[in-house]
Amino acid sequence: MYNPHSVSGSNRKIDPARRAATRPDGTPDDNDRVEIGPTQRAFDLWRTLGLTPPDMPALRAYRLERIREQLRARDYAGILLWDPLNIRYATDTSNMQLWVTHNPCRVCFVATEGPVILWDFHGCEVLSRHLPLVSEVRPSPAFFYFEAGDRCDEFGRRFAREIDHLLRRYGGDNRRLAVDKMELSGVRAFDAIGIEIMNGQEVTELARAIKNENELNAVRCAIACCEAGMAEMERALEPGMTENDLWSVLHVENIRYGGEWIETRLLSSGPRTNPWFQECGPRIIQDGDLVAFDTDLIGVYGYCVDLSRTWLCGDGDPTETQRGLYRLACEHITENAARLRPGMRFRELSLAAHRLPPEFRDQAYSVIFHGVGLCDEYPAVRYPEQLESSGYSGVLEPGMTVCVEAYVGAVGGREGVKMENQVLITRTGAELLNHYPLDPRLMG
Repeated sequence: MYNPHSVSGSNRKIDPARRAATRPDGTPDDNDRVEIGPTQRAFDLWRTLGLTPPDMPALRAYRLERIREQLRARDYAGILLWDPLNIRYATDTSNMQLWVTHNPCRVCFVATEGPVILWDFHGCEVLSRHLPLVSEVRPSPAFFYFEAGDRCDEFGRRFAREIDHLLRRYGGDNRRLAVDKMELSGVRAFDAIGIEIMNGQEVTELARAIKNENELNAVRCAIACCEAGMAEMERALEPGMTENDLWSVLHVENIRYGGEWIETRLLSSGPRTNPWFQECGPRIIQDGDLVAFDTDLIGVYGYCVDLSRTWLCGDGDPTETQRGLYRLACEHITENAARLRPGMRFRELSLAAHRLPPEFRDQAYSVIFHGVGLCDEYPAVRYPEQLESSGYSGVLEPGMTVCVEAYVGAVGGREGVKMENQVLITRTGAELLNHYPLDPRLMG
């Protein structure tokens, strides 16, 4: 049963004397602190580049209020978050993010008007003690089979009763609860006691889509660290190394700056660049090969940096075919970025987009644009031929950050080129957020 006096996971547990000194992002300057975050290496880089770190207390408050704005607009009593990235967005708590993606043992309840309650993995209450936004931490309610076995339904019913109590206390007669994802046992248990489950993904995706200037500071800082890692990759690239050797450089640099993980293994070389989506492996990179990659990197502060580049391995000159593919990919993302304007509807954007020549359309990337924040997120804007099967409605708004995509490789061709930039939708157009240079040899 809920006890309003059993409050944990807040700054009440920290000696005020230890909060006097702070880092440039407003977090405690404590070598033994609980929370993860950027290293001094990252702060030094940002200072050199003239970047402003985010104000983390203000960023956390902004993101939580974005969630609540969406809940109020839909008259929901609250939201239940199982996706670890949604929990991160609402609370900034982080705990074994990849593991809990497929072991749903953490969940967060955000009351529209009321507390933020986090159920965390066994023994992990300490991980939220630095966050005043988290009102209470409770033991994990896990009811997935690994944890609960043949008691999944029982544990699901137990958790449903717990949420029912919270809804009655903080929502009154409102039984409308947004949920982003949940195990089947929980869905059945909620239905049985009359909790109306609403689309929590709509709430979180629309909340996350708009970044204020402070959140954009975090994005810019994450991009700077990723690009520093890309520079190390390019310096390391030489004939005779494996794709895995090269990919490992980005992993190392991401962790050294305080980043978190990489979502995919999208790096390939030579004939493995066509078709796209072959992940890196033991292939030995040859002199004259194209090497293409997509960072898909979760960097500092948990923000995704989603950039793609294609390089030429070795000191020689590219072939005319390689140059042609590269120039077309660069033209595609440059032209499409130039078309971005606030107020444009997604369908309008699809129809106005730069088109690849017909021989490259069968293997074109799956979207022209997609949103990006803590990961790839809303919106996804399709090519015209995909509108009927998978397009959806929406409009570009200032504060959205989107990636502009291109893959250029003909069916049956030997090689292909992957390029991608990250841009901000402004009040007048679009601002390029990344600054990694193009390959001058391939541009010609």
